[in-house]
Amino acid sequence: MSVEQRVIGAPQKIGARSGASAAPAAAAAAPEPEPRKRRRWPVLVVALVALAAAGAAAAWFFLRTPDAEAAPPEPEPGAVMLVDPVSLNLADGHYLRLGLGLQLTAEVHEDPDPARALDLAIALFSGRHVDEVSDPATRDELKAQLAEQLHEAYEGEVLDVYLTEYVTQ
Repeated sequence: MSVEQRVIGAPQKIGARSGASAAPAAAAAAPEPEPRKRRRWPVLVVALVALAAAGAAAAWFFLRTPDAEAAPPEPEPGAVMLVDPVSLNLADGHYLRLGLGLQLTAEVHEDPDPARALDLAIALFSGRHVDEVSDPATRDELKAQLAEQLHEAYEGEVLDVYLTEYVTQ
């Protein structure tokens, strides 16, 4: 009887060289290059530039002051229109003789009707006590109130009011 002996070794690939010469050939072969990684920095730079541009545009849009909201220039003073003095009844039988001068804007070319100014002055000063209208601080407050009312009533044509006659008795 004959005994057959087989040597079992590492499996070999088809077409591979057998024996010791296969190992040096594999070692001599250059290693496979790794897959090339994509560079992400250009994408990040573009994204950052786009974000900065969007932020600048938003800041310009929200923080700018439109021309419509800009303060209009102060009106230029024009002529002073004198209003004839009027006598007003005060409390306790006293009276106030009041004369007015209306400071008009330069854009006004015709004198406005003084009836509105007299009406507002009569409504503001009438019926007050003589001590109240004689006090300089109160007189200045009443004058400021009258100037504001005149500015509204004459739609910006009157800048200020001057008391040309102010006599109490």
